[in-house]
Amino acid sequence: MSSNEMTAMTTSSGELLAENKVPFWRLRKAFANYVALIPYLAFALFPFYIIFITSLKSKQEINNLGESPFWATGIAVENFTYLATNTSFFEHWMVNTLIVTTVSTIISVTVGILAAYALARLKFRGVELFGVAVFITYLVPQTLLFLPLIDVVNAIDDYIPIRDTYWSLILTYPTFLIPFVTWLLMGYFRTIPVEVEECAYLDGCSRLGALFRVVLPMAIPGIICAILFSYTLSWNEFLYSLVFIQDEHAKTLSVGVFTELIRGDIYFWGSLMAACLLGTLPIVILYGFLMDYYTSGLTQGAIK
Repeated sequence: MSSNEMTAMTTSSGELLAENKVPFWRLRKAFANYVALIPYLAFALFPFYIIFITSLKSKQEINNLGESPFWATGIAVENFTYLATNTSFFEHWMVNTLIVTTVSTIISVTVGILAAYALARLKFRGVELFGVAVFITYLVPQTLLFLPLIDVVNAIDDYIPIRDTYWSLILTYPTFLIPFVTWLLMGYFRTIPVEVEECAYLDGCSRLGALFRVVLPMAIPGIICAILFSYTLSWNEFLYSLVFIQDEHAKTLSVGVFTELIRGDIYFWGSLMAACLLGTLPIVILYGFLMDYYTSGLTQGAIK
């Protein structure tokens, strides 16, 4: 290789590096944006920070607020030990919540997908009115719905013993989850081009075949978004669990923590914070793994 060719290659490489170099003003702007997020992050994460450090404090340190209100001087596991030995947190409450939440989400998302696809694609008299009715059903407060649902649970209990068990929650949770999932996925299915389904029909697919083979793979972000919302709503539900469950071993986390760790005017603050910390971990982990799909389902739609 001649010296002129080597000089030309060196010059082109230098120009390429210069072109790929990020301008200083862009770095300064990115730094300013991240710095601006610090107050927001501090405000948003402060409650979780208090929960975390309070769960690690001893009872004496919690009661002495003047000593260390914003940090822990040591690590005390007595709060977590109390949950394991004096309550049904791990043995029953956590297990019941996982079962109820998972089964309710599966039922609601399955029914919601079929209902949303029918309302988004099928043409029949009153389809728009029916879609609005689904949304209005979701807006009905749970404080009104639990009254007739008590009669439903009691009527079913005459044949199948579900009262005071988590099966009563699995039966009632879809009453507010299915309308929400249906309304959420209706708009998402409408963003998927009808032409892709028509191509599937030409290839010999039935309507259900086109739904499962073409539409659902394109709607994965929206479906995961619906799953996350349904899972979160079920996990945090309080009223139905409080009304339908009286047995301590059949309670869910939200009610068990409230009824067993608050007795009159006595608050077991350390154990309460430990329960809150452990109770939020499954949801945090779920969102951590599926956050990209969740964001895509909220912002992008089926196609870019």
